[in-house]
Amino acid sequence: MDIQHRDGENGTVPFRSSRFFCVGSKWYFTTREGFDSGPFASRQRAETGLKRFLSVVRLLPAEPQLH
Repeated sequence: MDIQHRDGENGTVPFRSSRFFCVGSKWYFTTREGFDSGPFASRQRAETGLKRFLSVVRLLPAEPQLH
């Protein structure tokens, strides 16, 4: 498990669980926002799905600033 600080975190690293889980024989990943994605045929495919999801999220514009 990764126990490194994320950007903006200070102090003790909070508990983190795996983003991946299996229900029956199908794999899913979950996001920090509580979005579950799947099913995938294997954990490896779920990991690839998460990488693709994160690459798309990085392309989204930042939240608009209120004036």
